[in-house]
Amino acid sequence: MQLTPDAIAGHNEKITALHQRQYQFLAETLHRKGLNVENLLTTIQAFQIAIPSWALGTGGTRFGRYPGGGEPRNLEEKIEDVGLIHTLNRSANSISLHIPWDIPKDPGAIKGRLSHYGLSIDSVNSNTFQDQKDQLHSYKFGSLCHTQAEIRKQAIDHNIACVAYGKQLDAKTLTVWLADGSNFPGQHHLRRAYQRTADSLIEIYEAMPSDWTMLVEYKPYEPHFYSMIIPDWGTSYSLCQTLGENAHVLVDLGHHLPNTNIEQIVARLMHFGRLGGFHFNGSSYGDDDLTTGATKPFQLFLIFHELVSGMQDAQVKNPPIAWMIDASHNTKDPIEDLLQSCQNILTSYARALIVDHDKLAKAQENNDVVVAEEVLRDAFFTDVRPLVAEAIRRAGGALDSIGVYRWANIREQLIRERGKLALATGL
Repeated sequence: MQLTPDAIAGHNEKITALHQRQYQFLAETLHRKGLNVENLLTTIQAFQIAIPSWALGTGGTRFGRYPGGGEPRNLEEKIEDVGLIHTLNRSANSISLHIPWDIPKDPGAIKGRLSHYGLSIDSVNSNTFQDQKDQLHSYKFGSLCHTQAEIRKQAIDHNIACVAYGKQLDAKTLTVWLADGSNFPGQHHLRRAYQRTADSLIEIYEAMPSDWTMLVEYKPYEPHFYSMIIPDWGTSYSLCQTLGENAHVLVDLGHHLPNTNIEQIVARLMHFGRLGGFHFNGSSYGDDDLTTGATKPFQLFLIFHELVSGMQDAQVKNPPIAWMIDASHNTKDPIEDLLQSCQNILTSYARALIVDHDKLAKAQENNDVVVAEEVLRDAFFTDVRPLVAEAIRRAGGALDSIGVYRWANIREQLIRERGKLALATGL
């Protein structure tokens, strides 16, 4: 199932007049503020967000799952769905692959399919947070931190195998998230568990090609609630320092306690040159995995302000950041949810791009708290959606991606092709 450029252009034509009025007003406003609108459009177009292979199906909770039908049954169909998203918004040109859920059986054919849709595989994600039906040892009491050497070796070998799969598809990044932890006091020797994890990661890191990057993710709780092996950015940072220059911290927006100042974490990591990856989602309580920007749009903007500030500062020596959405679409159509997230991410990015950094810096130096806050509020309350829409339109995408998706009855087509009971692999 594909949408043709003519179909998208035809739908755009219906709302072009309104869009042009809104865009011209915004462009003139930005120009009066001394901003180069053409440069902004080019910068927005260059921002690409990876779609994880596991996000094309309906998510769920411990209590249930309500799939809507037409879910991708294999990696090939997942590529088709991401290709559709990218066709609509021109902002999702890569896939983050999860092993063993989506092992490529024919790498050559997969690369051909990726090329057809203008996509690539940007990273591979290992999975030692659950037991697979054919594995020898259980991860019930840990994987890379386990007290038994043979279980640690199984987890190490799995990560190295993920790298091998990634090499077949020209990826260059391994993402490691550990569910290792404990639920009761005394269950773990906390220092030794950390050291076993560090030693395991070193073995994986040394097995990677020299041009690969390892991203180390952290999470304060869940699935364990007394301790997690990597509960915070500081622990992840310390591991990366131990591993080497190609290891960096991965920040997941949902992996923080409520009211954590995530923007400060981002600023610190960029200052240290260790922010390597970013997983977008929204949350109110913890790892809610909601649509990005759905619950705390101002915080998302503040995070992007720190990201843009760091990326534009020549003194900051941080590597290029890998962007990805990591959400669970429990009550929405997964494709619509991903389109919403992409839109909200681009909108927050655009708002951060129009911050008056000179005025902000002057207010900060003069300790003018009110002006400093007002500079950020001015950018946040500017409706930059016409700017984002124009960037997408010029790249060949849809002015209203969800409108086109519904107009073309895509979900109904997918249900006819794949079946009402089709379930995405890995969920």
